[in-house]
Amino acid sequence: MVEAISVIKYEGSNEVLAHKHPNEDFTIGSQLIVHESQEALFFRDGKALDLFTAGRHTLVTNNIPLVRDLMQLGTGGENVFHAEIYFINMVTQMGIKWGTDSKVRLFDPASGLNVEIGASGNFNLRVVDSRQLIVKLVGTTEGLIQNEVAGDGLSYGNSMFKALIINRVKSNLARIIKEENLNILEIDAYLDVLSEKLRLDINETLVEYGLFMPEFYVTSIVTPDDDPNFVRLKQQFADKTLKVREEEIKRAEAEAAQGRKIVEAQTEAQLKQVNAQGEADALMIKAKAEADAYKMQAEAEAEEMKMKGYTYRDETARQVGLEAMQNGITGGSGTAGGGTVSDIAGLGVTLGAMGGVMNMTKEALNPIMGESQKIGEGVGDVISGKEGAAPAATWNCPSCGKTGIDSRFCPDCGAPRPVS
Repeated sequence: MVEAISVIKYEGSNEVLAHKHPNEDFTIGSQLIVHESQEALFFRDGKALDLFTAGRHTLVTNNIPLVRDLMQLGTGGENVFHAEIYFINMVTQMGIKWGTDSKVRLFDPASGLNVEIGASGNFNLRVVDSRQLIVKLVGTTEGLIQNEVAGDGLSYGNSMFKALIINRVKSNLARIIKEENLNILEIDAYLDVLSEKLRLDINETLVEYGLFMPEFYVTSIVTPDDDPNFVRLKQQFADKTLKVREEEIKRAEAEAAQGRKIVEAQTEAQLKQVNAQGEADALMIKAKAEADAYKMQAEAEAEEMKMKGYTYRDETARQVGLEAMQNGITGGSGTAGGGTVSDIAGLGVTLGAMGGVMNMTKEALNPIMGESQKIGEGVGDVISGKEGAAPAATWNCPSCGKTGIDSRFCPDCGAPRPVS
């Protein structure tokens, strides 16, 4: 009689990716227990058959149709079937370390120098296709552990993907740096770019084996600090950086100087504008003050004349009379009082013209024009030879008391000769 078990399950280390159950003969009605982080795959004659996910499953012919077709029931009245069961761990394997076993030679396009670098980091790994994993990697072995897939830390040992990881990192690291035109001296700033591109490239191969890298990290780039080419590269980069910085400082200083000149010019223009405005305001104030002073003086003179009882027209007639007396124009003949006949005639004409220009009234000009006319007539008589023209008698001024006046007006106060 074949000995079979009734409960099928596996509880082992989390680093185990695939575990083959030690028993291969099972009875119909056995309990299959699959944990939340597992899948169970039935295998027969080298073929992957029925797959079970998390839960408790009672094995009957209805839920193992692929196994049932190849089933050979035992004897003795027991329904025993033969199969191989693999438990696959679906948990993500975290923090698996990796590192290049030798330097990666690359060409720096900026400097034209060849340098060698190393790289290291870690990645996460999980199973995404149980059938592919068992068929492609496990085969007929007892199972599969993490170290067999990716090695133990930086020591790969006999790991299945040692060559894959080393090859992908080396070839793609140099290619990515060249394609992205990355400066090897600033490579730490682009670790995320390198990590993502390497992850995508490695996953293209892993998917064939039912594995997937959700994360791949490049955490360190080892530079050859003792390499003469690398030393020269650093010096070239330092010189370039200093020159760029110097040019930036010069440009900033030039811009600052230009800005300062613009501000100074604007300030000077504003000062000139303020000064010009001040001078214009001063001239306006001065002109207004002079106008106000002239106006006040004119108003004062007008008020004074009003108080004395005469107008501007009267004042003009008085000034003309004073001017005539000061020039020595008298009613006598010849050059009496220093006046000549032509002066007398000219005075008459001038007074007549002024009367027309100033629009004086007849009353204001009659005394002067009448005397001027008489003088003019006397002069005409003398010129024409008429006889009977006698010199005018002298008179005394009743206003100021001056005596012996022989002119029409008093030479001291300008009072007219009284009519007899």
